[in-house]
Amino acid sequence: MTFFRSIGAVTGLILFAGSAVASPGHGSSIGEAGDPAKVDRIIEVSMSEMKYEPATISVSEGETIKFVVRNDGKLVHEFNLGTKETWGGHKSEMQKMMTSGMMTMNKLDHAKMMQGGMMHNDPNAALLDPGQSAELVWTFTEATEMGFACNVPGHLEGGMVGDIEFSGH
Repeated sequence: MTFFRSIGAVTGLILFAGSAVASPGHGSSIGEAGDPAKVDRIIEVSMSEMKYEPATISVSEGETIKFVVRNDGKLVHEFNLGTKETWGGHKSEMQKMMTSGMMTMNKLDHAKMMQGGMMHNDPNAALLDPGQSAELVWTFTEATEMGFACNVPGHLEGGMVGDIEFSGH
């Protein structure tokens, strides 16, 4: 194999691995984007400084939930369905957004996010300015260890994490 082919193969593997970490929810073990016409329940989630209300959400395997997420805090916050592993992969993206000026602690710069190709529009997450709200529809395809967290730098480390519990497990 030539040097350039080797570089191409390695680059392809890196891009594939990166997309698997950066885009959870496309048929992954944490579930998948749900059909808005087939919602089983609506759960309202309030985010504020370093906490979620409710902090624990109980779901059933196969259930489709519409999350109505509100940022009631004074800082930018995120609701991100995932695992410790997916949050770890997402952490560097969020840090880049902070250092590049796409995000400050209390404001998102959507124009810079668009220019940088970091629109943060994954179906399992909502990144919100203070006072904003968003809806996510998610199907929990199988019982697994997971939760929700805020990956804004310092927030997860400050305890802004919640649990998803599967009833009957």
